[in-house]
Amino acid sequence: MIEVNKIYNENCLDTMSRMDDNFIDLTVTSPPYDNLRTYNGYEFDFESIAKELYRVTKKGGVVVWVVGDATINGSETGTSFKQALYFKECGFNLHDTMIWNKGSFTAVGSLKHRYAQTFEYMFVLTKGTIKTFNPIKDRKNKVKGRIGGNLRKADGSMVEMSTDGKQRTEYGQRFAIWDQPPCGGNKTGHPAPFPKTLIKDHILSWSNKDDLVYDPFMGSGTTAKMAIELNRNYIGSEISEEYCKIIERRIANSEPELF
Repeated sequence: MIEVNKIYNENCLDTMSRMDDNFIDLTVTSPPYDNLRTYNGYEFDFESIAKELYRVTKKGGVVVWVVGDATINGSETGTSFKQALYFKECGFNLHDTMIWNKGSFTAVGSLKHRYAQTFEYMFVLTKGTIKTFNPIKDRKNKVKGRIGGNLRKADGSMVEMSTDGKQRTEYGQRFAIWDQPPCGGNKTGHPAPFPKTLIKDHILSWSNKDDLVYDPFMGSGTTAKMAIELNRNYIGSEISEEYCKIIERRIANSEPELF
């Protein structure tokens, strides 16, 4: 039996083995990919984890998988794409391929023969048709007035936009590239903590109040902290005892927001 609102100091496969089918509303995580960071107790059986995530995710639920690629001997590994395709083999839909634009170069490696990679992929995976989408509308429209124009169909013909004539709002729906600097001046004690705003916005987008949010690689506990503040339930897996102590300290000071 699994308890909600608890961090489990163990391999995530052990945690998920005690979950019922169709148990989790939303998973938000960044796995320790391509050995780009040193993590305590590193273990990562990706294929088994992907299969279990599909089993425990509710129908219509979402997994947000944040990953990048190492560059080895002059070639990017492509691990991110391989993982996305394997999730599809497990049954997930690749609902959205998003980009986390960090705005600065934080990777390891020479830039003598390539441009600086300042982003990571955020694969949004769904189990069937998505059940929750709360779009964030903070993109300020550059054009004012009424909407107008035509769209080109597959056969080349044009059709009038369905929104033709409607008044533009001041702010439109955010695009799939999210600008968010990485955590600067990290004081958590974890080598790669999630930015709070990044996780907060994913939890707001893909879940509702009282939903259950899971992070199989809880790290410094940001997913749990944001779940508490946004009135969601949470479960976390973290194999490092040291990191679990960091999580306990951070979530002890978390309070739900008043809506």
